[in-house]
Amino acid sequence: MSPTGCPGRFSFDAIGTVWQIDTPAKLSPEARAAVAAVIEEYDAVYSRFRRDSRVFVLTEGGSITLPPSGEALGSLYRTLYSLTNGAMSPLVGGSLEQLGYDAGYSFMPRGAPVPATAWDETFQWDGTIIRSTLPVTIDVGAAGKGQLVDLVSESLRRAGYPQHTIDAGGDMLAVGPSALRVALEHPYTPDSAIGVVTLQNRALCASASNRRRWADGLHHVLDATTGRCVDTVVATWVLADSALIADALATALFFVPPDVLLAEFEFDYVRITSEGRAHYSSSLAGALFS
Repeated sequence: MSPTGCPGRFSFDAIGTVWQIDTPAKLSPEARAAVAAVIEEYDAVYSRFRRDSRVFVLTEGGSITLPPSGEALGSLYRTLYSLTNGAMSPLVGGSLEQLGYDAGYSFMPRGAPVPATAWDETFQWDGTIIRSTLPVTIDVGAAGKGQLVDLVSESLRRAGYPQHTIDAGGDMLAVGPSALRVALEHPYTPDSAIGVVTLQNRALCASASNRRRWADGLHHVLDATTGRCVDTVVATWVLADSALIADALATALFFVPPDVLLAEFEFDYVRITSEGRAHYSSSLAGALFS
């Protein structure tokens, strides 16, 4: 969704989704190249689908050093791992592969669901250092795209574009004086909306079990303690000051009620259960349709 008065639009595909960046002035070739470099560098570190990525080393155990982004990412995952009693974990990659969400996108389950490796003394994420005495498959998809949106935003600021809107496959960040009205996609009817929210100098991220579905109702939101798909929540949206937080909490809301997360974070939310019930913040800048 492009804000009024933003003639500059840069659209491209990256990390398996469509990106759109809107700015008041057209991005220079240098700014576009800088954005592409930020995305490539992030993917080269964190993608479990790339055999040349840094996290792929951990599939044989050992240790790796992450860029500065790794400290905030690891700290957030550790907090949410605790708040969700282990349900949300960066160690869920092997469980996803077991159900067919692998590097080849086979979407062919290999067998019964398997729980993720526990985050205990065998796995340590200290600042920018990860150590594992066991082979593990890291998947930071529950928060990584949000963090990448923040990093792209920082790149745009450095390049002289302080006002911008980034939409990375539905995960959005709006920076500037213009307020956007964003529709919330109906989880069962993609061409309709369940409501709208106003987005200004905040991030909006969503998670839904109707995305990336395959086989017999399998999807990408797994409880790491069981390796099974979550079936009690179907869609969530979170507004927060950073896309990293919004993205991560949109996933965490599949595992715990909002109050558990509100004790640690400031955010607004919409949460749709499998029974069709909608729960949302009283302070939500928007409205749901009846």
